[in-house]
Amino acid sequence: MCGFVGYVNQKDVPEGTINSMADRIKHRGPDDEAYFSDDNVSMGFRRLSIIDLAHGRQPMFNADQTKVLTFNGEIYNYKEIREELRDLGYVFKTDVDSEVLVYGYEEWGPALLDKLRGMFAFVIYDKKNNEVFGARDHFGIKPLYYYDDGDTFLWGSEIKAFLEHPNFNKKLNLRLLPIHLSFEFIPSRETMFKNVYKLLPGQYFLHKNGKTETHRYYKFNYDHIDNSQTVEGDADKIGKLVDDSVKAHMIADVEVGSFLSSGIDSSYVLNEAAKLKPIQSFSIGFHHSKYSELAWSTEFAKTINQKNTPIYMNGDDYFNFLPTMMYYMDEPLSNPAAIQLYYLSKDTSKHVKVALSGEGADEFFGGYNTYLEAIPFDRYQKYVPKPVRKGLAAVAKRLPRFHGKRFLVRGAQPLSERYYRVNYVFNYDDRNRVLKDPSINTDSGAYTKHIFDDVKGKDEMTQMEYFDINTWLPFDILHKADRMSMCNSLEVRVPFVDKEVAKFAETMPVKTRITPNETKIALRTSAEREMPKKTALKEKLGFPSPIASWINDPKYHERIVKAFHSDTGQKFFNTNELDRLLKEHAEGKSNMQKIFTIYTFILWYQVYFPEDTTENTVSLVHRTQI
Repeated sequence: MCGFVGYVNQKDVPEGTINSMADRIKHRGPDDEAYFSDDNVSMGFRRLSIIDLAHGRQPMFNADQTKVLTFNGEIYNYKEIREELRDLGYVFKTDVDSEVLVYGYEEWGPALLDKLRGMFAFVIYDKKNNEVFGARDHFGIKPLYYYDDGDTFLWGSEIKAFLEHPNFNKKLNLRLLPIHLSFEFIPSRETMFKNVYKLLPGQYFLHKNGKTETHRYYKFNYDHIDNSQTVEGDADKIGKLVDDSVKAHMIADVEVGSFLSSGIDSSYVLNEAAKLKPIQSFSIGFHHSKYSELAWSTEFAKTINQKNTPIYMNGDDYFNFLPTMMYYMDEPLSNPAAIQLYYLSKDTSKHVKVALSGEGADEFFGGYNTYLEAIPFDRYQKYVPKPVRKGLAAVAKRLPRFHGKRFLVRGAQPLSERYYRVNYVFNYDDRNRVLKDPSINTDSGAYTKHIFDDVKGKDEMTQMEYFDINTWLPFDILHKADRMSMCNSLEVRVPFVDKEVAKFAETMPVKTRITPNETKIALRTSAEREMPKKTALKEKLGFPSPIASWINDPKYHERIVKAFHSDTGQKFFNTNELDRLLKEHAEGKSNMQKIFTIYTFILWYQVYFPEDTTENTVSLVHRTQI
């Protein structure tokens, strides 16, 4: 586990640039560093040692040193692939998965990616062909960015490394601000920096002769749903898959721990890991019991005879860290749970280098309560003709608020516009009011419609899950898990986000994923066989926090007001509208997510574009300087 950087050489780049870029992401690999450079390419690497601690330095070469590798992640089936390569005549010098990648690429080229099971991002420089190949894992667990303006080509694990390159032209991608305000992230290859791109999950790039091509090698799909499957049968299969995946994710030459909330997902992972060896778990909470899951997690750990370490945080911890969080995130991300994950990772890293976590179960097995709304909307659209639905929606819009108004209005919309994650924070009209320049507003539904088109004809719940697997999971859930853990030099592994688990999830019919009264029914049935019933059936909470009440606390409220009226706040937003959001929130209307999204964007901009603001936000960023 580590971080890497690189670029195609240019004459005006000072010596030591690659070192400075790697230093920017030292938190991803504090154990070791190494570099490679020739006339064409420079590469840098920072290592967090997990497997074969004494070996595995990178950049790593093949036997004739014509291919150079930098790699971030873990390949869980590397031993099987290594045996296949040995049978083909390759000789290995280490017991690290990195060596499998460099020889696997030499033998199979991009076809190697079809064989891999794991979380990974890696880049291979082919000296013979003077080309750079980069790949990212199937689901986007590990990050890979590149900057391409037609003249300069850079790549790295985190965008902040590009700041050290003299030819990186840092510019805000302003047209994406409305998209961010809609989703709380950018659901595409684009980023908030012009000419900086994410390599998407299941993709690889090839850069040669100044041109960059991207290709997809994997895409999750629902083409093989088997309606003959039953809840009991799927529960059997899930049990075997979770057992197998946890075993694979436990491979390490250092101690492995586990995150533990009160919910089924992390509890199931910990339960299976504890069957293999004693494992310490870590839980985050607040002194306010209403928002804390610690009682639940501590009780469950005790039930399976495993040690649990409770970790506490408060409002000062939360708000003091926000500018630093925006630095580590690279892009603005307004998921309030990210800071809990930071403090959880921070304390966990004092005990272990690797932690298991339960991300992905909700997306693959139907765990979000919002999926339940597919049932009434399916019926409404099936039995009420479209012209009638449109007429009812038009009438409802003109009437004062009444019970059922929102359902009637949304019932006339296609799912690509109606699904709540599409206008998750601000809808189109909200954005018109809050943006300083409403002319930059855009239709967020149109921005992601192509994702729904991929599963056109499928039931609504399946479309929702597919959308979440392709947006919410990689760009929010996994993004914050990677950044908040790796800034603490902690490797987080996610056994539910696994190639074999996903292969089975593609076959599950709706009836084994969700019922009118229960989410992820097959997973819960499987878990109930292994754990106490109250844990297996517990309602999903997410990462609850007191932030909604903290916003009204004068100590934190003042910080938010100051940010809203700062140079940055006034540059991008209508401050009268921001004041109205705060006033309504204080009066009991929950605007928490809206307020938090605007506030964190302002902090992010002040951190990454300090030259455009008089605020001293940068001084609040710990351990580094912008």
